[in-house]
Amino acid sequence: MSIDEIMEAIDELTVLELVELKDKLQERYGVTAAAPVAVAAAGANAAAEEEEQFSFTVVLDSEGDSKIQVIKAVREVTSLGLKEAKELVEAAPDAVVAEELSKEDAEKIQKILEEAGATVKLT
Repeated sequence: MSIDEIMEAIDELTVLELVELKDKLQERYGVTAAAPVAVAAAGANAAAEEEEQFSFTVVLDSEGDSKIQVIKAVREVTSLGLKEAKELVEAAPDAVVAEELSKEDAEKIQKILEEAGATVKLT
């Protein structure tokens, strides 16, 4: 299998499948996908700068008025079946849709869910 074929296969994975792949790669090869964070000293009287967040969790706060559309959106961004997606949506507020995502991936999921009518937050 060529590198291009591997990249095409990765492009077809859902976000949850990508997270699972990342976890398995970390476990098998003993590496981490997190970028190193450098903490700068701002001086004796200055407050320490906050570290930039690299890992995000998508949390469903409310299904809004379009529960069915939100369930469909949850199924789109996860590999959950209909029953599991319905249970996740009904568990709102504070229902975790996806964890340990890059900011870009978390924002994509947030946009899809919000377009379906849900209220979503990133933590």
